Amino acid sequence: MNTQTSDPLGTSPLQPSAAARRRSALSAWPLLLVAALIAGLLSGTLGAVTAINLLAPSAVSATANVATGTVASNVTINESSAVTNAVQKASPAVVVITSTVQGPRGSGQGVGSGMIFDSNGWILTNKHVVDGATSLQVRLADGSTYTGRVYGTDPLTDLAIVKIDASGLPTVTIGSSSDLQIGQLAIAIGDPLGTFENTVTTGVVSGLGRQIQAGSSTDLSGEQLNNLIQTDAAINPGNSGGPLLNSAGEVIGINTAVAGSAQGIGFAIPIDVATPLMDQALGGQKLTRPWIGVYYRPVTKALADEQKLSTDSGALIESGNGQPAVVPGGPADDGGLRAGDIIVAVDGQQVDTTHDLSSLVVPHRPGDRVTLTVNRDGQTLDLAVTLGTLPSGSNG
Repeated sequence: MNTQTSDPLGTSPLQPSAAARRRSALSAWPLLLVAALIAGLLSGTLGAVTAINLLAPSAVSATANVATGTVASNVTINESSAVTNAVQKASPAVVVITSTVQGPRGSGQGVGSGMIFDSNGWILTNKHVVDGATSLQVRLADGSTYTGRVYGTDPLTDLAIVKIDASGLPTVTIGSSSDLQIGQLAIAIGDPLGTFENTVTTGVVSGLGRQIQAGSSTDLSGEQLNNLIQTDAAINPGNSGGPLLNSAGEVIGINTAVAGSAQGIGFAIPIDVATPLMDQALGGQKLTRPWIGVYYRPVTKALADEQKLSTDSGALIESGNGQPAVVPGGPADDGGLRAGDIIVAVDGQQVDTTHDLSSLVVPHRPGDRVTLTVNRDGQTLDLAVTLGTLPSGSNG
């Protein structure tokens, strides 16, 4: 199926209409479920509403591949010791986040996970873990508790930054998700069921560049998430927002969703997508996303054959939902892009089924200058584009 993608952002596909999202949610797999554990206390009655949570594992790093018996820096390690060392390194910085939501019929609580990325109380988690919370309690691995506040959220990627008033805290080591390989060892840490803190599961990276329609079991609209890491690690409610680690104990993803109708199919947000948001938070800046200002459709071989395109991969710029293909006055317009152009690379990185245009732009910051390699009528052009800021209220 050919899917039109909006990128006034240059970073995220166009969100479907509510009706379309409901249809999507009810077809194929019943729904991909995001991962916080939610308990509702309504009219004095305790009712559990579970938006199943993902516990996804991570991939090994290039410095310490952990196929059994691999030698790294002249030290022979096996899978067991790699997992043990990675967990010892990361688990002190994994936290439990309890959110309280006040409603007209009473209050409810949700439980998820998070990770401390800066010793002065900065925590990365999922947006759906803190959505609508009137209060947050953050429990550290040593048992101490703090009141948290939401610094900012990113609805395009289901990420959120939480701040607590503390210093000298243990932190996770941030890795990279740019060089992951399918089949690499993956390690996940989180708080399944809101009860078993620092639970560890392992598996492999099962797939890369996945796109899903995610939503809770009671929300058929959901949201589209792109360029996700797929994993087969055990998954349980309460793990949302927890780290996905490689064999060196470095964070390469943030657990976010699971296929509710299957076993061993979970998803994590690549850490490279979160890095700009963490940098913005530490700099005291508002969380923002970069913006190109085009509508595009991912090019497949079928689309290339149908429209007789000169390439079978890339992002075809064309109008969508009655909107112009290139937003007038936007970054792409200023950079000289036109309707019908096919963006085949961003800064030399090919746009393909594993690396969608949105996934190659999201890790950048507004104001960054990127080179877009464009196929125009069979000729190749390199166009410089200065990324803008995603306009408020834009879905793409």
